[in-house]
Amino acid sequence: MTQEELKELVLDFRKYLAYTWDHLSLPKPTKIQLEMASYLAEGQSRKILEGYRGVGKSWITSAFVTWRLLRNPDIKILVVSASKMRADEFSQFTLRLIKEMPVLEHLTPRSDQRQSLMAFDVDGAQLSHAPSVKSLGITSQLTGSRADLIIADDIETATNSATEIQRAKLMQSASEFEALLTPKADSQIIKLGTPQTAESIYNRYREKGYATRIWPSRYPGNIEIYQGSLAPTLVKDLEDGIAMIGDPTDPKRFDDAELLQREASYGKSNFMLQFMLDTTLSDAEKYPLKTRDLITMGLDSERGPISCSWSGDPSNALKNIANVGFTGDTFQRPMYVANEFAKYEGSLMAIDPSGMGSDELAYAIVNHLHGKLYVLDVQGMQGGYSEDNLRRLARVAKQYQVGMILIENNFGQGMFASLLRPILKSIHPCGIEEIRSHSQKEKRIIETMEPVMNQHRLVINQTVIDNDLKVAMVDPKNLAYSLIYQLTHMTKDRGSLQHDDRIDALSMAVEYWMESMGRDEQDSVDAYKDELLEKTLEEWIDSNSDSKWFSVNKDTGF
Repeated sequence: MTQEELKELVLDFRKYLAYTWDHLSLPKPTKIQLEMASYLAEGQSRKILEGYRGVGKSWITSAFVTWRLLRNPDIKILVVSASKMRADEFSQFTLRLIKEMPVLEHLTPRSDQRQSLMAFDVDGAQLSHAPSVKSLGITSQLTGSRADLIIADDIETATNSATEIQRAKLMQSASEFEALLTPKADSQIIKLGTPQTAESIYNRYREKGYATRIWPSRYPGNIEIYQGSLAPTLVKDLEDGIAMIGDPTDPKRFDDAELLQREASYGKSNFMLQFMLDTTLSDAEKYPLKTRDLITMGLDSERGPISCSWSGDPSNALKNIANVGFTGDTFQRPMYVANEFAKYEGSLMAIDPSGMGSDELAYAIVNHLHGKLYVLDVQGMQGGYSEDNLRRLARVAKQYQVGMILIENNFGQGMFASLLRPILKSIHPCGIEEIRSHSQKEKRIIETMEPVMNQHRLVINQTVIDNDLKVAMVDPKNLAYSLIYQLTHMTKDRGSLQHDDRIDALSMAVEYWMESMGRDEQDSVDAYKDELLEKTLEEWIDSNSDSKWFSVNKDTGF
């Protein structure tokens, strides 16, 4: 190799990638792979590269690490993978490239340098506590490592991001990167991956200001879903008519037939997530409960409107209310509210008890009127079965004059109800009914809430939302206790939420009223008006019973 050719490899990572692929007897880098190489070589201090599954991100990353060492043997690089096994495989492959590629042979570790699977030095590096390259799993002990370049290579997987608890742990681990980065002007953190969930950490880091570039497997129909992060070359191809919506973005890697086969194998939602990198469709399918399906308004504790109706029109969105749900979701004010109000037909308190741990003792007050359910209050309390909590529940029951209290007794064998009864007797005597659920909680909640919300029969007191936001906004750690967060982030996956006490209590109340919800809302309103008319006529008859005219007509029937 001539000095001029070597200089080209050192200056241009795309040419170096092609050189590496040739050494490995691989086909030439594809269009997308070369674009990714260009993006990796750019100098942003914090950036994310999202590529569809199978595009070759990890192989490109290994080549990138060796290229950076070729340019500067003294650089310290930390590569964090999803697991220790994957980290070891990365180190082994990278070290093999250094030992076997002619252009890198001078970097081969000397006998007195580190060269294990977890960490190795390169010849030419100055003596340092930090190795030239260190590879760790995301669950490894990261503290104590130091690096000029930190690469997070596919740290998010389906198994470590399925639940809110797992995602929180993953974010916590990844947050350590900032403390490990050396304070140099050219230090970088680069995250490469494929989103595994609609709540992907890559989305969260993009919101934190990370530069982001996304390469899906097909040209998308709606580029707006990528929020300005779709690879510019793909946008230009669509604008210039070079490519059509649905065309493969990299047919040499995956042609149309291969992508169709993958879609059939993975299923539509997983294909959209892992090959189109579209988390919005996953939101719609995995997270079916939306705040925009609720009717949000101020409610009276004793009487409700005899009729009200929902509208999804953007002009009816309550723009002054923050939403801890997904981007684009809104709270909708009613399109119509009847001027006439009536006493609720029934009032219920549902309680989801808890022990003394981090879970809450949650309750929901839900009233019923003319085919609609009115959510007056939903709150949670720490402290489990304490007497203060039991007395507070009794006072709330009295405040809303509930006629029945529903208690989930899956734990404690009815102990909670036994403790509550004597306190209720002295404060607000009412009925208590215990229920036991045998089906999976998450599926039960969604299957109960979704149809009622889709029919827009659930009306929520704006005070409930205001109080809920106070819980969520005081401390980010409290977000998991928010009713609206629980509602919008509930999936059918077991353990999908860290806490679900408030949404569980609400769904219990909704399920209780399902039988009443079976009748048509308009029939209920008509029946109420007929009853009111009959009552008015009876009052008129009674008030005119002494008149001669009325008595004659009453006797004759004319």
